[in-house]
Amino acid sequence: MNSSHRRQSSRGRSTVLKVVILGDGGVGKSCLMNRFVSDQFDEHSFHTIGVEFLNKEIHLNGEVYTLQIWDTAGQERFKSLRTPFYRGSDMCILSFAVDDPASFKNIETWKKEFVYYADVKADFPFLVVGNKIDLERKVDMEEAERWCKENGDVPYVETSAKDATNVEDAFMLCVKRWANTEGRMERPPMPDTVQLGGDSTRERPCFCSS
Repeated sequence: MNSSHRRQSSRGRSTVLKVVILGDGGVGKSCLMNRFVSDQFDEHSFHTIGVEFLNKEIHLNGEVYTLQIWDTAGQERFKSLRTPFYRGSDMCILSFAVDDPASFKNIETWKKEFVYYADVKADFPFLVVGNKIDLERKVDMEEAERWCKENGDVPYVETSAKDATNVEDAFMLCVKRWANTEGRMERPPMPDTVQLGGDSTRERPCFCSS
C-alpha cells in the first residue's frame, strides 16, 4: 500500500486516511458521504462528475483521524477521471443499491478496477455497503453476505443515507478495519464496539469536471 500521503496534521494530532467510495451511478455515494460528513441529505442531488471529496475528523479508541472521503463518478465515461485518484487509498467502500440488482452485480467489476489501478495488497481493507434500504428491496441480504464471504470475507453493512441508518457505523467500521490491518499491525486488535467522538465537521470540496 502506498502510504506516502498518510501524515500527521500540522498540529501533530490527526492521522489522515484516504477513503474511496465506488459503485454505479445513482446508488447514493454522494448521499452517503454528505450524510456522514454534514448529516445532510439531498434527495435531488445530481450525479458526481469526475471526483469530489470531503474531510471529517473523527475519534476512535483514543486516536484522532481525518478521513479524506473521495466520491467518484460511477458512469463509464468518467473512468479516465476517477482512476488516477485510486492510488494512495487506505480504504475502499464498494457500494450498491438494494433496490438495483444490476448495481450489486457490478461491485465485482468495481473491485477489480480498484485493485488494478490502485495496485493494492490482497488484504486491503474493503467494505461493501448496500444502500437505500428505505426502498423496496430487490437484493437479498443473504445474497450480498454470500458474495462478501466468497470474495475475501469482506464486511457488509446495509445503510440508508436518507434516514441515516448505519451510515456512521459503516465509515467507523472502515477505520477500524484499517487500524486492525495495515495501520496497527503491531497493536492488539480494536474491540468490536466503535463510537464516534467529537462533533466537529470540516468540509473541503474538490470538484473535477475535466
